[in-house]
Amino acid sequence: MEELEKQLKQQIIEVLNLEDMSPEDIEGDAPLFGDGLGLDSIDALELIVLLEKHYGIKLSDPSEGKAIFKSIHTMAGYVAAHRTK
Repeated sequence: MEELEKQLKQQIIEVLNLEDMSPEDIEGDAPLFGDGLGLDSIDALELIVLLEKHYGIKLSDPSEGKAIFKSIHTMAGYVAAHRTK
């Protein structure tokens, strides 16, 4: 799971063009939205695309994203349980 979290951090940095960040800058249990990483709704759409493209996960209900994208830990857990790639 640790390797998956590191991979997700790197993908988030690349997809969202967070050029001044490294995977080590993102805490696994810090919120991705709001006070944590500070992502917004457009970033959420990019994360949904990332899940589909890299892991074959298609979110049928966008409201699921709030729970899935709470933190890197929750995102990695969801990917580990639902990935098809």
